[in-house]
Amino acid sequence: MEWAGSLSYIFYTIGAIVSACAAVWILRSGDENRSDRWAGIVALALSANWCFAAASFDYGQPIVGMTEVASNLAWIFVLFRLFANDGRDESLRIVRPAAASLAFVECLQLVLLVIGQRFALSPDLAELVVETSAIFRVMVSIGALVLLHNLYVGASQSSRRILRWNAAALAGLWAFSLNFYTIAYLAGDYANELVALRGLAGAIIAVPFALGFNKSAAGLTFSPSRAVTFQMLSLLVIGGYLIVMLGLANWLDVLSGSGARLTQVGLVIAAGALALIWLPSDKLRGWLRVTAIKHLFKHRYDYRNEWIRFTHTIGRGTVEEASLQERAIKALADITDSPRGILLLADNEGHLEFGGHWRWPQLVVPSDPVPGRLAAIFEREGLILDFDEARAGIEHHGEIDLVPDWLMEEPRAWAAVPLLHFDRLIGVIVLARPQVKRKLDWEDFDLLGIVGQQLASYLAEQAGQEALSEAARFEEFNRRMAFVMHDIKNLSSQMSLLLKNAEKHVDKPEFRKDMLVTLRNSADKLNTMLARLGRYGTGNQEESQPFELSARVRATVERFARTSKVVLISSEPMQVQGQGDAFEQALSHIIQNAVDAGDKDSAVMLETYSDGLSGVVQVVDSGTGMSANFLRTGLFKPFVSSKQGGFGIGAYEAREMIRGMGGRLDVESREGLGTRFTITLPLKSADDILKSARRAAHKEHA
Repeated sequence: MEWAGSLSYIFYTIGAIVSACAAVWILRSGDENRSDRWAGIVALALSANWCFAAASFDYGQPIVGMTEVASNLAWIFVLFRLFANDGRDESLRIVRPAAASLAFVECLQLVLLVIGQRFALSPDLAELVVETSAIFRVMVSIGALVLLHNLYVGASQSSRRILRWNAAALAGLWAFSLNFYTIAYLAGDYANELVALRGLAGAIIAVPFALGFNKSAAGLTFSPSRAVTFQMLSLLVIGGYLIVMLGLANWLDVLSGSGARLTQVGLVIAAGALALIWLPSDKLRGWLRVTAIKHLFKHRYDYRNEWIRFTHTIGRGTVEEASLQERAIKALADITDSPRGILLLADNEGHLEFGGHWRWPQLVVPSDPVPGRLAAIFEREGLILDFDEARAGIEHHGEIDLVPDWLMEEPRAWAAVPLLHFDRLIGVIVLARPQVKRKLDWEDFDLLGIVGQQLASYLAEQAGQEALSEAARFEEFNRRMAFVMHDIKNLSSQMSLLLKNAEKHVDKPEFRKDMLVTLRNSADKLNTMLARLGRYGTGNQEESQPFELSARVRATVERFARTSKVVLISSEPMQVQGQGDAFEQALSHIIQNAVDAGDKDSAVMLETYSDGLSGVVQVVDSGTGMSANFLRTGLFKPFVSSKQGGFGIGAYEAREMIRGMGGRLDVESREGLGTRFTITLPLKSADDILKSARRAAHKEHA
């Protein structure tokens, strides 16, 4: 088409003139402090040379192709020098090899020029050379646009004002090139109209590029956007994958003869399935993240974004949201991309116990998860335990022999982070290994240590708030009990007086007999309730005396067995030290809770035995069980009950009574399996030995 040839000559001539003038303008009036000044001048000069060659010769001539390669290499070098304005060619190790890779792919065009001139003897081979050349140019355009995007997005607002004209010009250059060569690949040849427009596009691009050199490069800083960088890397991987698949399909089209279409369709389907399975995977995203951080950024963490995410995770708790314990684990795990974790919290005596998990329900945590000596090292040294180092025999504070086997044998256990609040150990978070395996480094230790202290303050504050709330409820409870005790005391006096008066009447013997029995029983019950209520809030305790443990247990079981399925499996006679009535009351609370937790057909089983120092009573049910969070925060907290209409003081009162006798009350429970309460009281013989030893020690000191 003659008109297309005429337009091509005119547009390429305009492109050559404008590009040459732009180069001269930068040479005479451009900012001399710009480190990319000479690179821009050379690139515009080579672009003018390419436009001059395209205006003088047919587009398919080798001279046009070689001058285009030289021009494209110059523009890639310009992009690299734009990074060099703020030193990013030195500080970002990926910029140099990325630019070199783009230059290498562009140089392959020279090989294709030789192949096209000497070996493309058939139309199919000539078309294959054109399509391969187009694929290489598409790859270069995509890579250059990715680097250009990171250049601009990674600059501060003031720096963007300096870069915007140059970046806009280069974006237009490679965007036009991307579309031009994509169409050429799909069509199998170059469209004459688009070929003609390339010269005009070169002229349009040269003007804003030259204007960009009127700005100073002073104060250019680098503040990279990590999120956008990760997205662009993902797009680059996907784009490269699709280009490779299309190129392979095109080669198979030539080599497979009559089965070309079937082969292409099968390859595209297989490639799409592989892309859907592999590209969106967590492992690939994790690999991209680690690779980008390793090569693009000086520091592993974007501390501002990490702190914002941490604050949002901790602060979004509502009734419907996860507990503070779960959010604390998640907040720490998100920092290192850990997929799960568990929390061990310190109890009133400083022992660590299971406090909750995040996405790790299958991990079985023993009742005594961490030895006290290891907890002391966590508290004293602030040690962040690297389990891989411990498995390799590397230790820092003598902790290897103290690390429990259940953590050493768990391959997913990666790190244990102590939560310290004013040098006091609040808890320990155990993190699982990330999807992409890596070693902990100094940045991990520093950030995890600081975040651990912040989490400890939140957990300590929550515990303090719960203690204040509990004290306020106790105050209200005691105040109400004072009125109740006053009313009951009056009622007891009235009923006692009525009993005395009734004893004087002999008119109706049967009535008198029934009335006396009823009133006597009522008075006894009210006096018993009054005595029990009188113990709340006073701190008074009965005198400790020996009593037969098995007999008390058997009597309590017989009382419950009349209405519920409560069974005493085994018992042995033993004398323990304590208060018999208080023990029965505490045992009654525990058995009643066990009965309420199960259905009418499930049995509550009891067992008593001696371990040589203590008398032990175990109460086992197969009811609904309790969660670890409720065991810690609800079971022994007054006024917190899982039963409808429950007052929530039974378990608390039982534990306090057992403790008042010098014993212990321990609980083990699993949701859906059941619960086991274990009461431990000192044997009379062991208590006598301890008292004798104390008296002897007191005499020695006296």
